[in-house]
Amino acid sequence: MFKAIANIIRPKITEDIVSKEEKFERTGKELKKEIAAVFGRSLFIRELDSGSDNAAEIELVNLTTPYYDVERFGVSFVASPRHADVIIITGAITLNMSTAVRKVYEATPSPKLVVAVGDDACTGGVFKDSYAVLGGADKIIPVDLKIPGNPPTPHAILQGLLTLMKSIKEKKKKRS
Repeated sequence: MFKAIANIIRPKITEDIVSKEEKFERTGKELKKEIAAVFGRSLFIRELDSGSDNAAEIELVNLTTPYYDVERFGVSFVASPRHADVIIITGAITLNMSTAVRKVYEATPSPKLVVAVGDDACTGGVFKDSYAVLGGADKIIPVDLKIPGNPPTPHAILQGLLTLMKSIKEKKKKRS
């Protein structure tokens, strides 16, 4: 009986979590500090597929799995652009999705940061000369950062977000 009660009230003994990816951990911790300095809270991201092959989406979803657990670094994905600070666009902008991309951009509150993730979103990729593709995301909306790769790794995506936060912080310093 005493052992059962002691197990309930004393601090739990668990294993130390040792990450296999030291670079990812360092980048994530630095990103958390930069997000706090820029926003004073977490960063909210709305992902928008504008005609992709799902490669970049798989890597974005990997960021939310227990293996990477990007929310511990203050990065959350939201369902509505009205709740987002950043729009991440994946895939080339197809003709049929161009109106939807513009509407999502217009629905996002300021600062309306846009990140193109993957070669298709950056340049149009292998689909850029197709009759149904307009090109990269910058063809129809302003893009603040491009993260190339087909697909970019989760670390590359995190590194890109860190670069974006640092550039915003620098812009704020110059204004003040």
